[in-house]
Amino acid sequence: MAGLRYRGGVWDFTTILLAVAGVLFIGLAKAGFGGALGMLTTPLCIVAFGARGKGPAFALGVILPLLCAGDLFALYHYWGKWERRNLRVLLPGVVIGVTAGALLIGRFTPRQLNFCIGLIAIAFVLFQLARKKFAVLGGRLNPTSTTGLPFGIAAGVTSTFSHGAGPVVSIFLMAQHLPKEVFMGTQVLLFTWINWIKLPFFTATGIITRETVIAGLWFLPIIPLGIWLGLWMNRKLSEAMFLKVAYGLLLLAGLYLVFDVHPAAWLRQ
Repeated sequence: MAGLRYRGGVWDFTTILLAVAGVLFIGLAKAGFGGALGMLTTPLCIVAFGARGKGPAFALGVILPLLCAGDLFALYHYWGKWERRNLRVLLPGVVIGVTAGALLIGRFTPRQLNFCIGLIAIAFVLFQLARKKFAVLGGRLNPTSTTGLPFGIAAGVTSTFSHGAGPVVSIFLMAQHLPKEVFMGTQVLLFTWINWIKLPFFTATGIITRETVIAGLWFLPIIPLGIWLGLWMNRKLSEAMFLKVAYGLLLLAGLYLVFDVHPAAWLRQ
C-alpha cells in the first residue's frame, strides 16, 4: 500500500485509510444510510491529503467528481421519488451561492479554509443534535421562491466551501414534513444539481485539475461499494449506534481543523 502511486506524489497507508473512509461515507450517504453522512468526507480527506502536504482545495477537487458519480447511483435508486417544486425554488439561490463561494474561496489561505470547513462540520453535528426541533419549528413550510432563495444561497455557499449543504437542505425539507422516501429522493435531486453546477466553477478556478482527477480515479470503485454497503446496513444494522460513532468522528475532525491540530503529523511518527 505504501507504494501506491499517483502522478504527483505517493500515498502511504494512513492517507489511503482516511481517504477511503471518507469516500466510503459518500456511498453510505447516497444509499440513504445515516442521513447526511457525506459530511464526513471532506474533513477526513483534508486530514488524509494534508498528511502528504496537500491543501484543503486539493481535497475539495478530488471529492467533487466522486460526489457526482455517487449522485448518478443515487438518482437511479430514487428516480422519480422527489418533490420537484423544491428544485425550482432553490436553484436560483444555489447558482448565486455557488458563484459567490467560487469567487470567495480563492481569497482564503489553506488555514482559513480549514477553519471554515471545521466550523461547518461542528455546526452539522450540533444541527443533528437539534434536528427534531427543526422538524416541528413553525409548522409546515410552503416552499416558494421567497423562502427558497436564502436557503438556496446558503446551500450553494456551504457546498462550495466544504461540500456541506446537507444541514441547509435538510432544514428546508424537514420543515415541509415530507414522507421519508420523498425526502430522500428530493435530497438526491437537489444535491445532484448542486454538485454538477459546481463542476465548471471548480474547473475554472483550478480546484479541479488533472492531478485531482487522477487522484480521484483511485477511489472511484469505493463509491458503488459504499452504496452496496449502505443498502445492506439499512437492512441489517442499527443506524442509531452507527450515527453516534460517525458524528463523533466528524466532531473530532472539525475540532482538528478549527484548532489547527495536526493528527496527520502524529500518525507519521
